[in-house]
Amino acid sequence: MTSMPMRALLLAGTALVTPLFSQTAFAQDIEDDFNLGEIRIEQDAAQEALGNLTISEEEIERRNPASIQDVFDGESAINASGGPAIAKKVFVNGIEESLLNVTIDGARQNKSAFHHTGNVLIDPGLLKAVEVSSGLAPADIGPGGLGGTLSYTTKDPSDLLDADKNFGGRISISGGDNGFGLRSTLSLYGQTGGFEYLLHGASQNGSDYADGNGNSILGTGADITDVMAKVAYTTKGGHRLSFTASETKDTGDRLGQQGPGPLFFIRPDFGGLNGLNSVLLPAEARRTSYSATYTIEDAQGWFTPFVQLAYNEQEITAGSGTGKNTSLSGTFKNTFQLGNGTLSAGLDFFDESAEGSTGPYGGKETNRNVGLFAQARQDLSARTSLSYGARIDIQDFEGADGSTFSETGISANASVDYILTESWSLNAGIASTFGGFALGEAMIINLFEDQPFGAPWEYSGFKPARSNSARLGARFERGAWVASGAVFYTEINDLAAVLPSRGARGALTDIKTQGLDGSLAYVWDTGFARMNYTYADVSEQGDTISSTAYYRGRPLGHLVALETAWHPRKEWTIGGTAEIAPKYSDANMESYSVFNAYAEYIPPSMENFRVRFDVRNLFDETYVARTNDSAGDSAGRPIPLNEPGRTLAITATLSF
Repeated sequence: MTSMPMRALLLAGTALVTPLFSQTAFAQDIEDDFNLGEIRIEQDAAQEALGNLTISEEEIERRNPASIQDVFDGESAINASGGPAIAKKVFVNGIEESLLNVTIDGARQNKSAFHHTGNVLIDPGLLKAVEVSSGLAPADIGPGGLGGTLSYTTKDPSDLLDADKNFGGRISISGGDNGFGLRSTLSLYGQTGGFEYLLHGASQNGSDYADGNGNSILGTGADITDVMAKVAYTTKGGHRLSFTASETKDTGDRLGQQGPGPLFFIRPDFGGLNGLNSVLLPAEARRTSYSATYTIEDAQGWFTPFVQLAYNEQEITAGSGTGKNTSLSGTFKNTFQLGNGTLSAGLDFFDESAEGSTGPYGGKETNRNVGLFAQARQDLSARTSLSYGARIDIQDFEGADGSTFSETGISANASVDYILTESWSLNAGIASTFGGFALGEAMIINLFEDQPFGAPWEYSGFKPARSNSARLGARFERGAWVASGAVFYTEINDLAAVLPSRGARGALTDIKTQGLDGSLAYVWDTGFARMNYTYADVSEQGDTISSTAYYRGRPLGHLVALETAWHPRKEWTIGGTAEIAPKYSDANMESYSVFNAYAEYIPPSMENFRVRFDVRNLFDETYVARTNDSAGDSAGRPIPLNEPGRTLAITATLSF
């Protein structure tokens, strides 16, 4: 690293921690009812209006997810594509997760190695929470959040173990028709002294599902396994060191076709290709992650550190090709207590690669980044709360042909929450994010997408990407009613070709998502009902984005999501979710309405046991989910992948 970038880092760090420190004195003069507990702008209500949503442990358990797609039931701004686990991708306001900063338990995840498969293979069996930021990524969440962030948190032993026990476990078995098959999970956990541990395993095996018309969709049978181990030790002084290891794997025969040339590739995101015969090919997607984390429990004063080192692999075998993405990352940060808030500051790094081979072709790209950041969160008065921060990143990229690129970029963000009246609050935020260089698709390095293929990639015009985002919204809360609405805008400029045509990695494009988010909920003593609405106009180079715009986004249009739950008696819960997508002519997408329902029973004499009955796609709708690859290409070469028809499942869960 040269002296100039280092000097820039130090100057930026000094600048970041200076603003609004003068507010410490002001904080002593604010109204008597000033709350020095949780910073108001960090509370759920304010964050949701700013487009930063937390899907809680309670919500995840209520949705009883068998796949990552189910985790986002009832959400209109966050969507996952369908098909088998190997094919699922997550989108936030139409932006694909490869343009988000994605973490699992704080550990950075690299993107997929193949465009017909998902980016981050994850089983929801042990998920505790999912935090999603659309556009307004805070500086301390990590680098590269062009479209926002997606943070998964898994459960710790303390989340599962009763306070008066040293050992416990949970076993869950689900069975269903229409390809659901058999799903089972087992978790064992315990603690003794300062030591605690958790062992978890999950598996699901099923046959190909049928759509609403009864047509079998080949290559969609579930064949997923997930294992995780967590160990931690906490000293009497509160110093905690934890280690996590996990592997999630999806295997089985998936639908594929020949081409380009004599090569065969799986395409589990399609229902087939017009003009080509489809065959079943063995395939595998695997994610392996390791992380070590140091914190201080219940830390007081100025020293509240978070230190983490993590390693992650995403590996794909997809017919004639294989690809692997790796990420070694670390974060070193501390949260300083101010008189009226907090300041999170530190540095992070990653060292990532994409490497693959297809037949005789292949290659490797690498990308390294070091960043310095600070993010302040403060209550300036009883009415005004502010979050603001910045980061500076130094990035070095090496292409498959040995060419090198270096760039230094600054990111900044600010958001405000202002209480207008007892019932109304106003929210606004802006962000400009340095995205840096993007690794190319591992499996096809030095393999052209079009004929002729099999030649070195070239990097003329290659440059880093940047996004600019803004959001303005309001929320209302009175009695049982809660409502919010916001307009949003995110533009991502100078995206280099991750999936290059004829090897042109330096081909650039711009994408944009803009629209409306809204939510209306009614909450009563024994239940709730909520409607979420999103309109997202996602475009590329000024035109509606394609439904096969890999590594960029998908057209959404209007989406309505419903969710409700009711406890007619203490032991019973009845509820459901729905997704309603009107016709979207600009993207050639048809309308559909899908409803899911469930009933759950906990025997009064056996509160550690529960039985649940689910009906998904209650009315047997035949449809292509809005974010599925090729959803708008019904007249083109790809055959859109239909979602499952009516599916019945029963789940029994026992804790001991």
